[in-house]
Amino acid sequence: MSSGYHTSWKVPPEHREDPAYRAAGRRMDFAQAVYDRRSALGWDTAELARRAQMAEADIEAIEESSVDPTLELIEQLASALDAGARIDPGSTPEFRFEGHAA
Repeated sequence: MSSGYHTSWKVPPEHREDPAYRAAGRRMDFAQAVYDRRSALGWDTAELARRAQMAEADIEAIEESSVDPTLELIEQLASALDAGARIDPGSTPEFRFEGHAA
């Protein structure tokens, strides 16, 4: 049996405060939030792109953690996803979309 596979990553505390590390974490949380909300609505990337008036490639880039979440982008996607955006640096994940109450 191989013992070379990681079951979890160990990140030294000093790396967690690095601005690049934190920015990557924000992109990953944002990507996951977009994917989770889109999936909950049963939409594919083309449908979200149409509703957000964006190119499908842009939605794919967001979901691949390649895009920094700007306020303008968050507002645009929240509107398209019929959701509010919640940012809480003290929680994991730090970012999520929450559907509006019916």
